[in-house]
Amino acid sequence: MRRSLRQARAAAAGVLTTVLLGASLVAATTVGPATATPGAAERGGHDSSASSAPTGGLSVTGETSPVHDPALVVDDDGTWRVYTTGLVNREKGGTIQMWSSHDDGVTWAYDGTIWDEIPAWIDERFAADGDGVLPDNLWAPEVYEHDGTYYLYYSASRFGTNTSVTALATNTTLDPADPDYAWVDQGPVISSPNDIAGGKTFNAIDAGIVEGADGTPYMAIGSYWYGVFLVELEWPSGKLADGALENATHLVDRMMAGNPVEAPYVYERDGWYYLFVSFDRCCQGLDSTYQVAVGRSRDVAGPYLDQDGRDMADGGGTVLLSSHGAVVGPGGQSVSDGVLAFHYYDAANAEIPGFPTLGLQRLGWEDGWPVVDQTVEEPVVTADPRDVTVRGNRPATFEVEVSGTPVPVVTWEVSDDDGDTWSAAPVGATRAVDGTARWTLKHAGREPDGLLVRAVVANAHGEARSEAAQLDVVSPGRPTR
Repeated sequence: MRRSLRQARAAAAGVLTTVLLGASLVAATTVGPATATPGAAERGGHDSSASSAPTGGLSVTGETSPVHDPALVVDDDGTWRVYTTGLVNREKGGTIQMWSSHDDGVTWAYDGTIWDEIPAWIDERFAADGDGVLPDNLWAPEVYEHDGTYYLYYSASRFGTNTSVTALATNTTLDPADPDYAWVDQGPVISSPNDIAGGKTFNAIDAGIVEGADGTPYMAIGSYWYGVFLVELEWPSGKLADGALENATHLVDRMMAGNPVEAPYVYERDGWYYLFVSFDRCCQGLDSTYQVAVGRSRDVAGPYLDQDGRDMADGGGTVLLSSHGAVVGPGGQSVSDGVLAFHYYDAANAEIPGFPTLGLQRLGWEDGWPVVDQTVEEPVVTADPRDVTVRGNRPATFEVEVSGTPVPVVTWEVSDDDGDTWSAAPVGATRAVDGTARWTLKHAGREPDGLLVRAVVANAHGEARSEAAQLDVVSPGRPTR
């Protein structure tokens, strides 16, 4: 199944917030060495990212939890969107959740759910089947665009069984503000228990969509049982082609007890198809053993071989991403515009240890294989911001120097009571550029004299705060220091 808390800090109420929100504020830098280049919304298509785009982990901030099974779409308008598994116990309806970023994946906001409740036909189906236990939530979304229509596949299941269905919803836009925005339920696509590929068993969850070289659409599907399969679809319905189950191709089998593999995702780049899967155990918090593995093929139907030449249908698979530092059990992955999205369990979250959160890595490529950076360096402030003295309405710039891997995200906090209380400055987060982040108040003279400013520096492995710097506003005739 695809599924730390870096909650956005709410600005404190009062005079300071009112004054700051009324001021003209800009961040001198908005992206850093690990940011991505916006690309097309097509999922599973050719890698359109610029070859010079920096690679490695992308630190994030804002609302990034709880996230399971992120389906990433970098839209052609530059918006980054993530669709994730619904909340348990049918909180907020239990349906697929949505998140978005408008600054190249740095800051994320929660956009709600695709529907207010799980479709009635799903409850009717599960109520009439077996012990009648209804799905707790909807799982493992996948979003794919074809000919102006967005196809959102999602799964419903009884956890720990293969009593499952993957269904489809369609839309003409991903923008909730668009008057034409509406996810239209198209009903079931594939279900289990059912025979596949000549009598094998599978679990109908975790869809990943890809088109072959001739434009034929396929769905990679499966979890445990006999593993992962490829079934043919048809456009424009987005549903199974005739004979899809009996003619399915067996793509991945761990050849071990339990067959712990799931969450297939196929990505085409430079004439190769790359099959990303999640090995081992998900959803156990800090005890999770999830890891992302990969193989490649010249043919969408495989065979997919790992870097040692082993067939993934016969126990192969090269591990690409595994637990490192505070990133525990990464998996449930997707790829868009060269960026690998995944969830992990956050060991650095002191408030809720192991809370599932969003992870991003811009893939590097070596000898035709994807690579990630698993270097672990907690964020450190290497040079604190200095006091700033300005006259009148002149701008004031605060600068902090930092280090850490992944490149840290820097946000800013302010205090107007000598540091007794701090609130978030209403300015966007930035990834440090060459180890430096800046924040500029364009009209500093409008701010209270003596304002304290400090930087909050964070990546997946921890968080640090700088010492405070002071803003000193002087009258035009008074000398500055």
